[in-house]
Amino acid sequence: MQIKWLEDFIMLAQERSFTRAAELRHVTHPAFGRRIRALEAWTGTPLVTPGSSPVRLTPAGEAFLETCGLMTRTLAQSHEELQTIAGLQAQTITLATGRTLARTIVADWLLRLGPLLQTSPLTVYTRTLHETVAMLEQDEIHFSLIYHHPAIAVRLDARQFSHVHIASDRLVPVSRANAAGQALHSFAAPGSVPYLAYPHRMALGRLVEDHLSQNPDAPRLQRILECDSADAQYEYVHKGLGVAWLPWSMAHADCKARRLALAGSRNMEVRFDVRMYRPKRRLTFAAEEFWRRVTQR
Repeated sequence: MQIKWLEDFIMLAQERSFTRAAELRHVTHPAFGRRIRALEAWTGTPLVTPGSSPVRLTPAGEAFLETCGLMTRTLAQSHEELQTIAGLQAQTITLATGRTLARTIVADWLLRLGPLLQTSPLTVYTRTLHETVAMLEQDEIHFSLIYHHPAIAVRLDARQFSHVHIASDRLVPVSRANAAGQALHSFAAPGSVPYLAYPHRMALGRLVEDHLSQNPDAPRLQRILECDSADAQYEYVHKGLGVAWLPWSMAHADCKARRLALAGSRNMEVRFDVRMYRPKRRLTFAAEEFWRRVTQR
């Protein structure tokens, strides 16, 4: 069954004439007649009373006319809705990243992307490193913003994807500061230090675990909590619960204000880069403009 057959039948019911309906549908009289017969064959019953002039519909035809009207209106409405969705999708920019990067780097971007976002909204998905890369490979997003370090290196096909260096940062072990501005929990103090850890599935967790496993000066840590949110860890550190490795971009203002303090020396820091990946193929105009603005130096 073809949609045009329904439209033909509606026109025939309106005009009550095969000749006039064929003219309005811009087909020849014989072709129009064949289409009505094909529709009757599909329904399995006569829709038009044979030999009637003006054309009369059979009882089945009258009942089917209502169905035709409902179906064509519904399809027309769906077509308009899909066109609207397609237009919005063409304008929307999609990015997947981790929660910490969404809070730091992406938040900084939003301040200077105001005019672009007025016409091309940005959708940010916060996912694990593995999920973020998978979304890019499966063509679900335009861009992936991820950490880069030998311990968590991702493997994206260089023939299909390119990347640009966005920033460099470092994870630093921080503690709440005491009244003197020194770390409440310090690696220099005797005994074990309460440790606020990230789970291994998180990129930050693997960075810290890899660093500690290879560092001969690693402190004695008592793992008292595990949490997959750097924002939550930030709050736990402020409450004096223990030491957590936080991105310097997140902790530096508090360290400068002496609300937080470094718990260890520089050899306890983990340096890493932030990269943004994209397909090499041409993206939408909005996505290409986003790439141009965030990567320009």
